Amino acid sequence: MKEFDYELDYKSLDFTDAETRKLYRIGRGEQGVLLVRPYTDDICAHWRFVNETAARKSSAKIYEMFLGFKTKGDFIGMDMARKFLEMGFTRARRYANHSSGRKYDKTSGKVRPQEEDWRTSTKAKSAAIFKKVRDAAAYDPTYKEMRKEWRANE
Repeated sequence: MKEFDYELDYKSLDFTDAETRKLYRIGRGEQGVLLVRPYTDDICAHWRFVNETAARKSSAKIYEMFLGFKTKGDFIGMDMARKFLEMGFTRARRYANHSSGRKYDKTSGKVRPQEEDWRTSTKAKSAAIFKKVRDAAAYDPTYKEMRKEWRANE
């Protein structure tokens, strides 16, 4: 597996261009989610996790985009949509665990205590919504096959 290449000039690259597409690397987890244009701009416009209603609407829209990319055979679009769904899950979980969004104390560097309502808070519910939709995307048979093929060619 090739690592995500942070050295590229992402501001000037258009990953819908056939030659540029060859530069795309899946990376690990959410790597590059905010860099790969125009996908980042298009998908990020719909990414929200502030509460359950926003998470449900956001994850549904991003999954709809995922399916649109799937119909077009656009693996990069599918992978970017999956990354945004992953990021919805992980960011909402972060705020469910630590309402400030900060896991570590600035002065001591120690892990802050987890919120008492980390399992039941609004952000925890938002995270669960995103996780369910992320799983639908990540385990989609077409996505899995295209991902395997992309990895083989990286």
